[in-house]
Amino acid sequence: MKTDKIFYTLFQIFPELLFQLIGESPDLAQNYQFQSIEIKELAFRLDSVFIPDENHPDYPIYFVEVQFQKDDDFYWRFITEIFLYLNQYKPLRPIHPIILWGNQNLDTDLPLPYQQILVNQSIHRIYLNQIASATSNSLGFNIIRFVTISESEATKQVPSLINQAKQEVNDLNFQQKIIELIEKIIIYKFPQKSREELEAMFDLTAWKQTKFYQEAEQEGEIKGKLKTVPFFLKLGLKPEQIAQELELDLEAVSQFIANQNN
Repeated sequence: MKTDKIFYTLFQIFPELLFQLIGESPDLAQNYQFQSIEIKELAFRLDSVFIPDENHPDYPIYFVEVQFQKDDDFYWRFITEIFLYLNQYKPLRPIHPIILWGNQNLDTDLPLPYQQILVNQSIHRIYLNQIASATSNSLGFNIIRFVTISESEATKQVPSLINQAKQEVNDLNFQQKIIELIEKIIIYKFPQKSREELEAMFDLTAWKQTKFYQEAEQEGEIKGKLKTVPFFLKLGLKPEQIAQELELDLEAVSQFIANQNN
């Protein structure tokens, strides 16, 4: 599952959720902007940064990372990226690194050099598999639980989760974004199932109206058309003619041909 993208979307929709996870008031979210920030010199991006507004100079910057895989180099990379950010932007305010681990077994010790530079407790670790025991029944928390539970449990939870979104969120555009996120998680959690099977399993009557479904369907149509490119090449058609015949971008056809030749 593309878990990091799921959580970054979740924080865009529910910025107050981060503060609930770390035991702070969710009201703090109104003083923060959730951003993805590029480190220009090295061309990499910090995907999840909460930056406070100028009216609160004492509020910290929150650097958030989601990790659902074992990675012995994780802390080396995460802390280094934060220091590179500090060197580039030079913010005169506290920082607060937060790591959302899929479960505690994935966590590794902070490397010794960083233990000497940082106070170990300054890194806030959250183990998402333990969220199930949290008392909060908010929509955001329930979506997190949905990401971490087993497929069999997820099957039972889908209807109530979608109903909660419809009942609690009055803004129809906002509601649609949440339902699309839930449906995206469904697709990632059940990769072996076709979209038709998932639609039947979960009674997703509005599935085909979602932007995510339409994009996925369009992507499938493009892949299907590209499979016919070798046939047209054998007929002697040029890439420009193939793109016109299949109603595809010339760039997509040319890239497909180049990949086939490698």
